[in-house]
Amino acid sequence: MARYEKQVVSKKELKTVCGIPYSGQHIARLEAAGQFPKRIKLGQNRVVWLLSEIEAWLDARIALRDA
Repeated sequence: MARYEKQVVSKKELKTVCGIPYSGQHIARLEAAGQFPKRIKLGQNRVVWLLSEIEAWLDARIALRDA
């Protein structure tokens, strides 16, 4: 069986693993404004984000800071 290479993070992991201190409500506002990666809905009450997209978003924030 082939291994799926894409890793995902939950809302809780955005804070604990990725260090993003935003509330769920603020993340939703950023998503709606096109300023944060879009979530993937896995079920009625479960959403995740692609880790690669979160890392790219963080890299872009760092690039803005360093510009």
